[in-house]
Amino acid sequence: MGTIYMQKNEVIELAKQVFDIEADSILKLKEKVGEDFDKAVDIILNCKGRVIVTGMGKSGHIGRKIAATLTSTGTPSYFLHPAESTHGDSGIITREDVVIAISNSGETQELLNLLPLIKRFGVKMIGMTGKMESTLATSSDVVLDISVEREACPLNKAPTASTTATLAMGDALAVCLLKSRGFTEEDFLIFHPGGALGKGFRYKVKDLMITGDSLPITGEDTLFTDTIEVISSHKLGMSMIVNSSGELTGVLTDGDIRRTLIKYHNVENIKVKDVMTVNPKKISETDYAASALNLMEKYSITALAVVDSNNCPIGVIHIHDILKAGVA
Repeated sequence: MGTIYMQKNEVIELAKQVFDIEADSILKLKEKVGEDFDKAVDIILNCKGRVIVTGMGKSGHIGRKIAATLTSTGTPSYFLHPAESTHGDSGIITREDVVIAISNSGETQELLNLLPLIKRFGVKMIGMTGKMESTLATSSDVVLDISVEREACPLNKAPTASTTATLAMGDALAVCLLKSRGFTEEDFLIFHPGGALGKGFRYKVKDLMITGDSLPITGEDTLFTDTIEVISSHKLGMSMIVNSSGELTGVLTDGDIRRTLIKYHNVENIKVKDVMTVNPKKISETDYAASALNLMEKYSITALAVVDSNNCPIGVIHIHDILKAGVA
C-alpha cells in the first residue's frame, strides 16, 4: 500500500462525491418505504417488551445508535452483540420483545446464529438488509430494504452509503414511533435531564412565575380603559380578570385591546368582561416550566396565568423568564 498524494481540488471533489452518493442513497429510500415500513412501526407499537437491536461490525455500530435513538424517544431498546449472544447474552431476549436485525448482506453468520432462539420464542423480527432474497430477509416477519446502488468508497467495499442509509431508516422508524406515541417535548426533556438538551428542565412554574403586588389583576366589572392602565403599569402584556369570588374568568391581552379599539368607536363605558378572552390558557405552579413554554408556543402567547386549586390567580409566568432560565 503506497501513499497517493492528492491535489487540494481532488480532495474537495472526492469529498463532494461522497456527499452526493450518500445523499442519493438516502433519497432513494423514499421509494422503498411502504406497507412493510408501516407494519414494522405497528409491530413495535404493539410490543409489550423491548426492542432488541442486533448487528455485526459496522451494522452493529449503526444498531447501537438506532437503539439509543429509540430509547431516548420513548421506545425502550437494547443493543445485543450477535457474537456475544451465543455465549449467554441472548438471555436478554424475552417472548414479548421485538428484534431488529441488521445485515447488509443478510448472510452474517453471527446474526443467523440467533435465528433458532428467535423462532423458538416466537419473537417478531424486523430485518434490515440490502439483499431481499437473503436468509435474513426470508426469515424476518417484516423486511426493510436498505440497499444502495454503490458505496461511497472508491473501491465500493467499505460500508459507507449502506450504513448511512441504515441509520436514516432507523431514524425514520424512531420519528414515526415518537409521533405515534404522542411523545412530547416534555417527555423528551425527561429522558435528557443532563447537558444542553435538559438545561432548565428542573424548573417548575413556581420557580419562575411573578407573584405578589406585581400581578395585573382586575375585576370583571372594571372598565376596559382602567384595565388598559393596569396592563401598561405592569408591563406583562396582559391582565387577569376575576369574578367576585376571585376566580379567573378571563384575560385581557394586547391583542384584545387592538380588536376592541377597531370594533368600537367609543370605549369609555365598556366593561372588561364584555371584551376579554374567556376560558384563558392557564397553568399550575407545580407544573414544569417546559409545559408552560409548550402552551405558549402552541397558542402563540407570551404569558400564562398561574392558578391555585380553586382557579384563583396566584401568579404570571412570562416567556422571557422561561427562556432566560434556559428552558427550551
